[in-house]
Amino acid sequence: MCLLLICYHLRGIFSSPILFQDYAYPADELMPLSCRGRVRGLEPNRGDIDDSLGKFSLTLIDTLDTLVLLNKLDEFEEAVKKTVQDVRFDNDIVVSVFETNIRVLGGLLGAHVMADVLKQRGERMQWYRDELLHMAKELGYRLLPAFNTTSGLPYPRVNLRYGVVSPLSRTGTESDTCTACAGTMILEFAALSRLSGDPIFEEHARKAMDVLWEKRQRGSDLVGTVINIHNGDWVRRDSGVGAGIDSYYEYLMKAYILLGDKVYLDRFNTHYSAIMKYISQPPLLLNVHMHNPTVNVRSWMDSLLAFFPGLQVLRGDLKPAIETHEMLYQVTKQHNFLPEAFTTEFRVHWGQHPLRPEFAESTYFLYKATGDPYYLKVGQSIVEKLNTHARVPCGFAAVQDVRTGTHEDRMDSFFLAEMFKYLYLLFSEKTQLPIDIDDYIFTTEAHLLPVSLSTTQASCHTNNTEPQAHKDDLFSYSCPSAQTLFPNNPTFAKTIRDSYKYLTGLGRTQHSSPVRGIELPLHDTGLEPIEFLKSMGISLTPLTELVSASQGFASQDSQKGVYKLKLVAEVSQTPEHEEVVALIVQLISPPFLGRTALTAGPAKFGKDLTKQEHGVKGSIVKSVPYTACGPIENAVELQGHIALALRGDCMFAAKARRLQEAGATGVIFIDHREGSSSAETPLFQMVGDGEPTDDITVPLVFLFSKEGATLTAALQEHHNVDVLLLPKEKQIGKEKPEKLNIKFRLAKEEFAEGEMESTTIHLVLEQSETATEMNTEATSLTGKNQETCSSPQKDPESSP
Repeated sequence: MCLLLICYHLRGIFSSPILFQDYAYPADELMPLSCRGRVRGLEPNRGDIDDSLGKFSLTLIDTLDTLVLLNKLDEFEEAVKKTVQDVRFDNDIVVSVFETNIRVLGGLLGAHVMADVLKQRGERMQWYRDELLHMAKELGYRLLPAFNTTSGLPYPRVNLRYGVVSPLSRTGTESDTCTACAGTMILEFAALSRLSGDPIFEEHARKAMDVLWEKRQRGSDLVGTVINIHNGDWVRRDSGVGAGIDSYYEYLMKAYILLGDKVYLDRFNTHYSAIMKYISQPPLLLNVHMHNPTVNVRSWMDSLLAFFPGLQVLRGDLKPAIETHEMLYQVTKQHNFLPEAFTTEFRVHWGQHPLRPEFAESTYFLYKATGDPYYLKVGQSIVEKLNTHARVPCGFAAVQDVRTGTHEDRMDSFFLAEMFKYLYLLFSEKTQLPIDIDDYIFTTEAHLLPVSLSTTQASCHTNNTEPQAHKDDLFSYSCPSAQTLFPNNPTFAKTIRDSYKYLTGLGRTQHSSPVRGIELPLHDTGLEPIEFLKSMGISLTPLTELVSASQGFASQDSQKGVYKLKLVAEVSQTPEHEEVVALIVQLISPPFLGRTALTAGPAKFGKDLTKQEHGVKGSIVKSVPYTACGPIENAVELQGHIALALRGDCMFAAKARRLQEAGATGVIFIDHREGSSSAETPLFQMVGDGEPTDDITVPLVFLFSKEGATLTAALQEHHNVDVLLLPKEKQIGKEKPEKLNIKFRLAKEEFAEGEMESTTIHLVLEQSETATEMNTEATSLTGKNQETCSSPQKDPESSP
């Protein structure tokens, strides 16, 4: 079958030794454009993206169990040996607790389970003595110091060698973490406890889940996006199912499946009811304020929510899953991939696409639930778009902007750990797989953990939370829940999808007429209703006056007092991209003197530079820390100056507030993504953090990496650099084009007797005030007469 061949082709690319052994190993990631491995510290810093890299061969570990599913068993055995021999965790490096847990710890556990299965069959891996499990336990102990907080919520980062807070750890100063970061530990930590016999891991992960549950908003049963790890106060109160929260909900449901603990399902069901009441507005999934959930806090969605239809399938709620998935599919048709964020009108908000797998994940689960071949076609579309728009000689490159198709030298490990896995499973029959896939639960990184853990291993000793009472327990605790399963009807999914077929406008028949007619018989007994409608701008035309050219109208019988109501309204096409006013950072101090102007993007908050007649001037000073995500250490130096801050680690609004409080008169944010530039990437507007931003009053601009490098190089060389922040159109010193005004005048011609008198139109060219004096000959439109045109001020006859 064609689709199987496509997937087989991808499988060959995945396991190619050229890509991984020759180019990347033992690095953490492959750089597909440079054809070399990415080693942290040897490449330009990318901010929080690099927190995933710990010098522990991330991609190798993250893809171990994928090799088993691909039936690459020889390669799997070799890769396990490499992992055991070469990978070390005693590294003096700060890593993300969340990413290290789901990618590395989860990868080790999934690979251990696969190795154990193969060993039990007696076919291979007979040398294996639980080495991967021992490595997982060591890594688990290195992550445990992150949980040493008063609340039990973990620090977002930990030093693999020195832990947290110690003088050498270079971490422990953070006060906040995301909900997903704290609530996405239970599967890996509980599996580690039950496989190793040490309950400490499950106990700590369970405590973090308990805190998040207790801190939910009791009125709405929703949680926020960012929480203080010390006192449990919410820092960001926007609530959705995408970035910052996503896998917390996922792990509540899956913890019940993996561990058999009904408490997790009770909590999930409570949250799910709130999500469907406030956040789900089919087919959209919006963000609301957790304390006032009837208020939408933003007009865009992020791509991470694409996992949610798959989770709804797991719960058995197929209708909304089909609706949201179809919406996402329509967006991919429009932009080739899911943009990192897109508006409710399906326009690009953030154009990046780092090859995220969540849409493929939901496609796989929907196909498993429905058996509808439509989802195979969706999968084929994913494969084709990857091959067409992301495939490069050394792998698959992230898309820097879906509007331009430009690439980024980046291939995250999750692309191979998840995307390949879900696509291969989508096109594979169960009999082709070396394991029974139904015996396993997927972690959020698609690692495989056996559901038998719920019965073969002891549960956490501190589980003393009483489950809530539920009606129809017989059905509520089935998986998926039989309460909401769709009817066994082959047309069920298609009927739902058809309602969203032309959601983004693609494929819809276009009508050329900008005026739409609506027939509405209006039997008037007086003028009052008609005059009222006219006062609203509605045009009413009697049927007797309709022209026969209006197809379908002329055949109607004419009746006195019966009107055709016509909605006279321009059907304006919504621009695909939101218009962004270009700003500049102009270097005005010597030796630049205004000759260097760097294109910058604006913010949707802070001082509006378009309303400042002469822009905002100041000298620039680098923030310390450069990301401005912690206490500002050089506030005295920043006082009265424009701050430079690196993008990443926290929200733009959080950085702006800290720098404004430190006394900065403006902020220039510089992109942390290596090689980005305004020439290759469309400008965007920086957005807030879901909270009111009226308190931010300083001007804010954004420079891409290349423009930012120019500015920082100037500062390093000259130390004192003055800049001007202003709209591009107001750039000082830029030569304005000379204007030439054209006016018309009429001149009567004299004709001989008997000739018809006529008028000749002459062109009069008028110089602008800034132009130099000149004389221009103009020719009349008739071509009969020529005369020298002078300025209207000098020629009283020259009038328009």
